[in-house]
Amino acid sequence: MLSNMASSLILNKRITTTVAKAKALRKFVEPLLTKGKDDTTHSRRTVFSYLQNKESVKALFGEVAGKIADRPGGYTRIIKMGDVRVGDNAEMCLIELVDYNTLYTKEGGAKKAKTRRSRRAGGKKEGAEATAEGAVETAEAAEKPAKKTRKPAAKKDKE
Repeated sequence: MLSNMASSLILNKRITTTVAKAKALRKFVEPLLTKGKDDTTHSRRTVFSYLQNKESVKALFGEVAGKIADRPGGYTRIIKMGDVRVGDNAEMCLIELVDYNTLYTKEGGAKKAKTRRSRRAGGKKEGAEATAEGAVETAEAAEKPAKKTRKPAAKKDKE
């Protein structure tokens, strides 16, 4: 069953199934996708021994491997749909290859993450002395209370 589901996932890029089957399929198909990145005869034969489907092996080593070449792992995504199957009330989900859903990728118009900015006003300092000096400056600033400037009260002359 896992072999057929993995072949369908590779060929169709997404399938609808139960959550339990999707979690089992993820453990089955992720190592195969990792082997698909290395296009050698040995890895092709290893993947074929699991899938038993020439078309899915060809698709895996062709177009799928090109898309996942720079990804270090996590090739599949499970999205729970919230509905249940009529016969046995099993929770249904959608399992898909991550790089083929354009809603979540940069090309699909996803929002760009904000860059982290520094709040200090001074210029950047070099290496370890910058962190040591910055720590000393902040410690000194914390020790010294803020000075309040008060004007002395005007003395009244008695006549």
